Formats: sequence, C-alpha cells, structure tokens
Amino acid sequence: MAVILASSCLLGCECRYKGDGCKCDALIKLAESNKIIGVCPEQMGGLPTPRDPAERQGDKVISCAGKDVTKAYTKGAETALYFAKLNHVDFAVMKAKSPSCGKGLIYDGTFTGNKIPGNGVTVELLNANGIPVFTEDELDQLPL
Repeated sequence: MAVILASSCLLGCECRYKGDGCKCDALIKLAESNKIIGVCPEQMGGLPTPRDPAERQGDKVISCAGKDVTKAYTKGAETALYFAKLNHVDFAVMKAKSPSCGKGLIYDGTFTGNKIPGNGVTVELLNANGIPVFTEDELDQLPL
C-alpha cells in the first residue's frame, strides 16, 4: 500500500481557481488499495475559492489582476510538504500545469495559454525534499 499526496481538485473537490474540480476517476480508484491524502496548496495558503487565475513569473506568482500572491503559494506549498512528511508519503500526484502543482510544464505568466518548461511552487518544494511527483497524465508511471 502506497501513501499518496494528491491535489484535492483531482479528487473532485471544487477548489480550483474558478470554483470547480477536475475529478480523476483513475486516481480515485487508487484509494481502493492505497492511502490518498488530498491537499489544495492554494486554499492552504489562504486564498479563496473562486479566485483570480495566477501564473508563475520567475520566482513570483502573480494574479491576472496584477496582485503578487507568492506568499500565499509559498505558505500553501510549505503546508502541503508538512502533510506529506507527517504522513510519510511515497509520492505525490499533482494537477498538471498549475502554478502550484504543475510538473514539467506550466503556464508562462502572460495569461495567454502559452506553456513553458517549469514546475509549480509546491512541486518544487516537494522535489527539493525528495518526494517524487507525478501528474494525472502520468498515472501509468506510478511506482505501485
């Protein structure tokens, strides 16, 4: 049995910036034989739902309204890491392309839909602490 940290939106929680979820049935099915701990770093960092979309711009996270929300994203990432360590997670499955949870490819900060190589704030922190991260598009690669 693996212990998996997962983006709450993938578990069906309506916590994304626009107030919806993006339930991933294949991930939820893994709960039949594994332990899944849901986290929403944006909410855990104090941001409301719904909220303005935000994208990474270098080391900062800026909303489409021009507000610097880096501090909330950092706090949420630290809280997600705390839960990961507390529960001795084996790996994480995070929401692709998110400024918090994206892995390998994120939006470029221009709010035009363009994507660039990079990781979200939470994924960077999880990786820095030795926690492997996958996205919902990589479930076939999970070390189960």
